[in-house]
Amino acid sequence: MEELPLLYRDARLVAVHKPAGLLVHKSPIDKHETRYAMKIIRNQIDQWVYPVHRLDKPTSGVLLFALDPEAASHLGQQFESQLVEKQYHALVRGFTNDCGEIDHALKEIAAFKSDQARLDEKEAKAAFTAYATLQRFELPYTDGRFPSSRYSLLSLAPKSGRKHQIRRHLKHISHPIIGDVKYGKGPHNRLFRETFDTERLMLACTMMSFSHPSSNELLTIEATPQDNFSALLARLQTFKQ
Repeated sequence: MEELPLLYRDARLVAVHKPAGLLVHKSPIDKHETRYAMKIIRNQIDQWVYPVHRLDKPTSGVLLFALDPEAASHLGQQFESQLVEKQYHALVRGFTNDCGEIDHALKEIAAFKSDQARLDEKEAKAAFTAYATLQRFELPYTDGRFPSSRYSLLSLAPKSGRKHQIRRHLKHISHPIIGDVKYGKGPHNRLFRETFDTERLMLACTMMSFSHPSSNELLTIEATPQDNFSALLARLQTFKQ
């Protein structure tokens, strides 16, 4: 039986480390996929679980479930009220500023393409992401335009929770995430695929902090980036600036 690494568990909550490439729950837009985190953890702990947030399929990291409807409602309200603190790490194209804020409203993304035109008629919703640069790398490989290629490792704190928010915000400031086939740049994705045998989206949720639904005490759950993420960063240290 497949299992996911447990990061935290008590009578009302369970948090796991979701690997890249795994759906959070069954989805009509990926209807042929039979593996999803909700099913795996339900079988693993032999208990029904209630998803309270989502991670994109290609994103790894902290994934939280409630174990009863009341806890799910309590946590859902915290997410909706933007009271949950989240931290992500991402490897992006180019040298970013030491720190910055991305305040850029985003249109909703429909589950089905046939519904997108209707959503495009609506006003974009406020979205805010803060970031800090942790490391910079310059690789002696061409991206097709320049003789070398520059990249930055970021820590990101999204305040709102719009679909694909971090990925879209980083594209907006011209620093797309490596491995992002939807919002990224093909030459850079290809460079990492061919040079480092890395195809995954280089985005991971590394921390989540919220009020526990029973005690209201602050609970912080952390996860180091998945092995394939960490291994790539270790290889990049040779090129650190």
